[in-house]
Amino acid sequence: MLPPLFTATFLGQPVWLWAAFLAVVIVLLALDLGVLHRDDREIGIRESLWLSLGYIAVGVLFGGFIWWQLGAAPATEYLTGYLIEKSLSLDNVFVIASIFGALAVPRVYQHRVLFWGIVGVLVLRALMVGLGAALVAQFEWMLFVFGLFLAVTGVKMLLGSKAEANGQASEKTGVEDSKILRMIRRVLPVTPQLEGGAFIVRRAHPATGKLKRFATPLLVALLMVEFADLIFAVDSIPAIFSITTDPFIVYTSNIFAVLGLRALFFALAAMAHRFHYLKHALALVLVFIGAKIFLVGIVGKIPALLSLGVTAALLAGGVIVSLIKTRPHGHEGGSLEAR
Repeated sequence: MLPPLFTATFLGQPVWLWAAFLAVVIVLLALDLGVLHRDDREIGIRESLWLSLGYIAVGVLFGGFIWWQLGAAPATEYLTGYLIEKSLSLDNVFVIASIFGALAVPRVYQHRVLFWGIVGVLVLRALMVGLGAALVAQFEWMLFVFGLFLAVTGVKMLLGSKAEANGQASEKTGVEDSKILRMIRRVLPVTPQLEGGAFIVRRAHPATGKLKRFATPLLVALLMVEFADLIFAVDSIPAIFSITTDPFIVYTSNIFAVLGLRALFFALAAMAHRFHYLKHALALVLVFIGAKIFLVGIVGKIPALLSLGVTAALLAGGVIVSLIKTRPHGHEGGSLEAR
């Protein structure tokens, strides 16, 4: 018999369901940092793939748990949101790789930044999901705003991908020239080089000689990664709210997808060039999800299983086309060594 606190509801679901989810996430993070990566070291492609497969397995099993507790429709919505979030976050991985390169963060410390970045993701996504749920509950028409935003974003992404493929895309501003990076360096005193795996160190101030706390480039990288995740969440949160308005499904699918993608970072960063055409598929997914909101009044609610099927088919098609179009020719180049 559960205590009354756990049988009470929070954002539409029993508190014990939220507690079970948080317990799984805490165990995963403790296992990651406390057992698998207790010491700073480089993570090879093979380890990255196995770790990612583990996170994917847990994410899918949690979908089965939702099916058992809440039914087939919520579980299908969870899996659809999981797929969309994981796919939309691929661009985030490439941005994170650019941040590490610009700030010269060695591979041995990159996992530390990604791990503590997850803690920030848990908080930031919770705030955004809470805000989104409050807006949808108060103003039902916000779903149409989300749908229009996603459709427009998808069209822009599709046109941008085509322009890039034709060599017409303009050069993007590098991380080194980022306004956010300049602002961080203006606000925080930063050491000129890394201080091992530390985010903050105490050093004598050059002018006064007094001990003062300084941020290291590792902390700057962490703040940049958190900001990048915040920007990408602006797309992913409305996308999942367009599938379901249940905050529990929205939040859990988001977090499990992000956890798995951060684990996959080291393998994916090395293979970024192989997924060029996935952006076209993502654009079509956004247009489909956005248009689905407006089709409800015409054809009725589109079944969750159909949404999952269309989403999975588009993403699988994007991956297959990318791998075919970018496959190496002849015997040039060597294979990536899995450490």
